[in-house]
Amino acid sequence: MEASPMESKSGWRKANTRKTLSEVFSSIKVPQNGSFWKKLLAFTGPGLMVAVGYMDPGNWATDIAGGSRFGYTLLSVILISNLFAIILQHLALKLGVVAERDLAQACHDHFSPRTSFSLWVLCEIAIAACDLAEVIGSAIALNLLFGIPLIWGVVITALDVLIILFFQGRRFRIIESIVFSLIIIIMGCFTFEILVSHPDLFPMLSGLLPKPVIVTNSSMLYIAIAILGATVMPHNLYLHSSLVQTRDYPRTTAGKKMAIKFGTLDSTIALVIAFFINAAILVLAAATFHSKGHEEVAEITDAYKLLTPLLGTTLASVLFAVALLASGQNSTLTGTLAGQIVMEGFLNIKLKPWLRRLITRMIAVIPAFIVTYLYEERGISKLLLLSQVILSMQLSFAVVPLVMFTNSKTKMREFVNGKILRSLAWAITVIIFCLNVYLLYDTFR
Repeated sequence: MEASPMESKSGWRKANTRKTLSEVFSSIKVPQNGSFWKKLLAFTGPGLMVAVGYMDPGNWATDIAGGSRFGYTLLSVILISNLFAIILQHLALKLGVVAERDLAQACHDHFSPRTSFSLWVLCEIAIAACDLAEVIGSAIALNLLFGIPLIWGVVITALDVLIILFFQGRRFRIIESIVFSLIIIIMGCFTFEILVSHPDLFPMLSGLLPKPVIVTNSSMLYIAIAILGATVMPHNLYLHSSLVQTRDYPRTTAGKKMAIKFGTLDSTIALVIAFFINAAILVLAAATFHSKGHEEVAEITDAYKLLTPLLGTTLASVLFAVALLASGQNSTLTGTLAGQIVMEGFLNIKLKPWLRRLITRMIAVIPAFIVTYLYEERGISKLLLLSQVILSMQLSFAVVPLVMFTNSKTKMREFVNGKILRSLAWAITVIIFCLNVYLLYDTFR
């Protein structure tokens, strides 16, 4: 990736004059002399909003396919992906705090206009692929619960997110509270599902250990890379680097250290919660479908229909659909925020909030609308799985700049990544890149 030759001594091409999400920038007070818990509470929120992307309907498609076909084997992929996510989200919030730029702004200010524009296009493709899964997931849930046709479900999902985002300019904590409430609903639903599915404890624990067959079996590798794409989402890196700036902490060295410390705690705790929810979906599929001979269950609707007869309770199917709806609504909400961050940051434009949300929403929803209109229920889950593979392939284009920036002594000064973190970050980057190259090779072969 080519850098612009016009960098200043600070490492950035020009002084930062734009503020990410300006209507809520530094809007949430952080008590300077408060206790540890009060400070943690003040910083709690961005991590939960980022964690939403780690339990979205795209995860459901990959986890159901992986659990039903291969049992508990791919649990290790979810665990490793989550560890990758914890490290990468730490780097993203660190960039936002230290440089006071989100990742999109940082790319715009560092790279040449041509490179920056190319990265923006790739990011928009990733967001469209992500939103395809999220919107269709919500539409499927509305169809399962209320019989609403999929095409109308897509329209409803597009509109209600815009209504929720109306509260953004008034008080950002309202958005964070809505997200947290929906996460609690998802957790409650899957706690019930796991209790009634009675998973095998020792095979489940064994599944947390990586196995060579994951790489040697092309079908398993395809789903594993889809799980990676569904777990470590590129747009979450842009989102997190922006959301951390909604906190009103001193923009001093001490203040930034505090923000990085509590921001990392917030995101790590949230991502641990996301891991358990994400793993619960695969465990449910393994315990309910794989262990009972239904190894070809890949459709979300098929999973919904089979849960009641296999587990012996109607609540299993109902709560499954409720959790799917909550997941889809949460994901479309944060996806729209990520879309406006990416558009503003890469293109350096400033639009009225309502117009910005409408544009970013349409960029994401139109592909979902077209796909749903053309395919309806036929092949939807295959498209969901493909969308997550696309996400994984786009991931390197977000990870490489992020690692470059946070490894730069010129840009990060005393906050530059240490040797261990630098090595881990590049190792993760290389692993993601190599897996995607292998997938492309295997697909064309």
